[in-house]
Amino acid sequence: MLLIGVAGTELLPHEHAWLTAPGVAGVILFARNYKHREQLVALTESIRAVAGEDVLIAVDQEGGAVQRFRDDFTRLPALAKIGAVYDRDPAQAIELAQEHAWLMASELRASGVDFSFAPVADLARGNAAIGTRAFHADPDIAGELVHAYVRGIHLGGMAAVLKHFPGHGSVAVDTHKAQAIDPRSLDEIRRDDLRPFLEGFSAHAEAVMMAHVVYPAVDEPPAGYSRCWIQDILRAELGFKGAVISDDISMAAAGVAGGVAERVHAHLEAGCDLVLACFPDVVEEAIAAMPKPDDASVQRIAALRGAVGSTWASLLDNPQRDQFVARVTALDV
Repeated sequence: MLLIGVAGTELLPHEHAWLTAPGVAGVILFARNYKHREQLVALTESIRAVAGEDVLIAVDQEGGAVQRFRDDFTRLPALAKIGAVYDRDPAQAIELAQEHAWLMASELRASGVDFSFAPVADLARGNAAIGTRAFHADPDIAGELVHAYVRGIHLGGMAAVLKHFPGHGSVAVDTHKAQAIDPRSLDEIRRDDLRPFLEGFSAHAEAVMMAHVVYPAVDEPPAGYSRCWIQDILRAELGFKGAVISDDISMAAAGVAGGVAERVHAHLEAGCDLVLACFPDVVEEAIAAMPKPDDASVQRIAALRGAVGSTWASLLDNPQRDQFVARVTALDV
């Protein structure tokens, strides 16, 4: 199935047809879709009015550089700030990870958004695209914080999506701009990069997003196009039963599969349940390329729908939220 991007802060007439097309599961929102919280609520309500209550609405609301909704929302620090706290006070860092996650999740749920693509489970080892988005370079520390973050997301009424499997942090190239190749062996990747994901699985994360990175010692295609990574390793070896999501098909590193239709088909054939078509200029072709949705994928994707959340008014009237906001935002002072 597809998660598609729309152009602006209100739905356009032709986007109504996109939302009701077979195979479209929902919408991913960006900063281009946001002016203020009231407008966001109106947009999410209009999406559901067209596509139904089961439509998924998602966003990247990690904190730091990757926070699509800023005004009216808590300004969340980058996850690396929590990792830095861990180096001097592990217990405090674990609390902060859970509080950061709860704030992110509860604010989105109170605004009509089902889930965020979070947390980043990559290692902070110098990748140009990951940078401070990752908790830590040490797999054990990153794993402990990922586990705490997933707990906090769940307390906020939201599903967790670990990214970017099997680990994007240990290769330098930014896959938004070019193909990234990680030459390490599977044993090295298991020893380091997979460990935070395993911690996220143990906390019952509902989904993973695949990396567009190539790991030639394991398989030739990028991980999101690889049955080896998705079926043999993620599902059979690691026992993951949740939803598998592609990264954006518009990214430069996704181009190895060919055009838009070929990218959609390659992800689905490899075992992805949900394919991201983030930019409106690829949506028509992506929809046209979609086969009949797979029943098993539909069931796995259903777990990404948000639970009943707090209202915005109740969040503002919650003294515990005030404490969390003060503690978490102090990381950026």
